Amino acid sequence: MTANRAIGGIILNNPVVQVRNLETTFQTRLGPFRAVNQISYDIYKGETLGIVGESGCGKSVTSFSLMRLIEKPGKITNGQVLLKGRDLLKLSESEMEEVRGGEMAMIFQEPMTALNPVLTIGRQLDEQIMRHKKVNQKESRERAIEMLSLVGIPSPAERYTAYPHQLSGGMRQRAMIAMALSCDPTFLIADEPTTALDVTIQAQILELIQNLQEKFHMSVQFITHDLGVISEISDRVMVMYGGKTCEVATTSELFLNPRHPYTHALISSRPKLGTRVDRLQTIEGSVPAPHELPPGCPFYNRCPRAKTECMNHQPPLQEIKAGHQIACFNPV
Repeated sequence: MTANRAIGGIILNNPVVQVRNLETTFQTRLGPFRAVNQISYDIYKGETLGIVGESGCGKSVTSFSLMRLIEKPGKITNGQVLLKGRDLLKLSESEMEEVRGGEMAMIFQEPMTALNPVLTIGRQLDEQIMRHKKVNQKESRERAIEMLSLVGIPSPAERYTAYPHQLSGGMRQRAMIAMALSCDPTFLIADEPTTALDVTIQAQILELIQNLQEKFHMSVQFITHDLGVISEISDRVMVMYGGKTCEVATTSELFLNPRHPYTHALISSRPKLGTRVDRLQTIEGSVPAPHELPPGCPFYNRCPRAKTECMNHQPPLQEIKAGHQIACFNPV
């Protein structure tokens, strides 16, 4: 990206987050597997970058790598993750604990696995607020109840004393959002935060995240496999496949003019409102197993435009027009 220009209303200058050549490897009995394979991208102030792709493409591993929450047999094996110029991969674990929940926060996919079932919602909020805000118990409680109210939880003082199992799925997700935002993060990662919710609650949560982003001027990385969600919430979109970046563009540009064969196939396979078809378009084949990925483009074995060079060489991510990048030798 070139600094000091605007694309889609986003000022591309001084990115809040810079990911450079990030590589996360898992050791398996069949050998090492790069779940995230040399990806680079920026996120700017107030921007929402959507990351989309099929299950297993590396979306969530990317987010957990940024938070330094990768557990064995996984390991971050290369790259930089800069938050306002500070390389998070060079921090000690104690320094990183100060960043998590403070400058940088994450909303997880399933709140029941992320929230502690034996502690009240208030206790869990207090632990985070008192750690990062350096306030006393009374001030922390006031802040926690204020945040529960801000995310639309009714009777927040009562919910403060409730346990996670006493809340509905939508309320638990709101409580997790309150926890993530309680210390005014600069950067928020949302990892499929609406997957387990019904459509009505999903729409409410998406609207809530957008409103809170505007209120706190956060940069957001939003992970999902749902193209409809991506079209609603993102300023720019990064499409991933096989641990690599396929395409990056503004949301409108990506949906109107997808150039990578995988992106084009994804968008073409969506049902279109008001259109009756006998059969939906599909992507032929299946995602290859990690140890079966070709040495070249990971989409090679499913791509209708693939040629010999695609199998043997990895296409570089190149800008084809302002703000639009693809990694493909034979674009659509």
